[in-house]
Amino acid sequence: MKKASSTRPFFRLLRMSSPITTVELFLIAMTVIFTVPFLIWRLGRTEYFAPRVVVQIVTGVVLGPGLLGQWWPEGYGFVFTPSVIQALNGLAWWAVMLFVFLAGLELDLRQAWDHRRSTSLTAGLALGVPLLFGCAAAWVLLGDGGWMGPRAQPWQFVAGIGMACAVTALPILVLLMEKMGILRQALGQRILRYASLDDIAIWGVLAIILMDWTRVGRQVVFLLMFAAAAWAMRRLMGRCAESDRWYAMLIWLAAVSLGADWAGLHFMVGAFLAGAVLDAQWFGMQRLDSLRHHVLMVLMPVFFLSTGLRTNWELGGLAVFLAAGLLLVASVGGKLAGVWAAGRLLRWAPGEARIVGWLLQTKALIEIIFANILLDKQVITSETFTALLLMAVASTMLTVPIVTPLLKRYPGVTGRAS
Repeated sequence: MKKASSTRPFFRLLRMSSPITTVELFLIAMTVIFTVPFLIWRLGRTEYFAPRVVVQIVTGVVLGPGLLGQWWPEGYGFVFTPSVIQALNGLAWWAVMLFVFLAGLELDLRQAWDHRRSTSLTAGLALGVPLLFGCAAAWVLLGDGGWMGPRAQPWQFVAGIGMACAVTALPILVLLMEKMGILRQALGQRILRYASLDDIAIWGVLAIILMDWTRVGRQVVFLLMFAAAAWAMRRLMGRCAESDRWYAMLIWLAAVSLGADWAGLHFMVGAFLAGAVLDAQWFGMQRLDSLRHHVLMVLMPVFFLSTGLRTNWELGGLAVFLAAGLLLVASVGGKLAGVWAAGRLLRWAPGEARIVGWLLQTKALIEIIFANILLDKQVITSETFTALLLMAVASTMLTVPIVTPLLKRYPGVTGRAS
């Protein structure tokens, strides 16, 4: 705190000598957002255990009020003024809408249908078992005050935490499998099918948790209008030139997200629905991969900082870390147990269930997006959000160091098609 007090005259002098505009503060914040995680990632050579996206998430937490704001309140308050935070939040909203839209667009239900028995069994157990483990962990947290949000019913809190433990981060899973060279192999395609089915269930359960019974009429109207609009949109997309489809896609994304938020379902649910009803082949897989990479590089770091600004340690750092540890055990243990059971039933080869389980337990962005929605709707508190964020980061950091040696030990697994 001595360091913080010694810097106070510097910031006062800076403001007096030349008034700092909101635009300048915004650009200072953007410079920090892109510089700090890049230097940590590049100079620290963290790629093996912490990909750049994980470093960006951790940096967002460090730059938040719970850490930088406590350690250096003058510096934090100088840059992250309410107007700057508001501008950053606007960028973050659009970034995450694009990202969730792409997650919905990447769903390939045709492949899942072609392998429906093995896919439904594996996806069901990979989702259901960690969901039960997560619900059990939520009941433990319910026994201690400070974790459930002020507008939540106990069942909403338990279901929300349970589903947070069952989430698989499909877009980040794609990046990690691409890095390990298995994305286009049979194993990678199988895992995408499992994660795609789980994504549908996750957003469906979230819609139930967020159901606002005071706005049921609006929600029914939205769903009916969405069904009709989706039918019309699919017909339009089939007739449009590819260049026009990209503009139509952005208009569609904004409109459906607006409708979902108006109905009380949250704009991110709308973004996922907007992508889920469209076909990725209309846009070209190469161009979609490029768009996802650019969204991650250009826009998502702002969302990570925006997420870090929402962390809270008021219950005490130890309590938050203990809660994160409990959720991590429930999440990873439940996912591995569920996939192991599927492997036994389907008679998988040795090592196969371990590889699939460790890949499917990857959390990262979808988990953080899911937790942001729960926090927005006051289903969880900011302390619970912080614990979920720590759990998501830890689970993602475990993936590559554990899976890479397993792939070398069981090389035949990558070629198995079912």
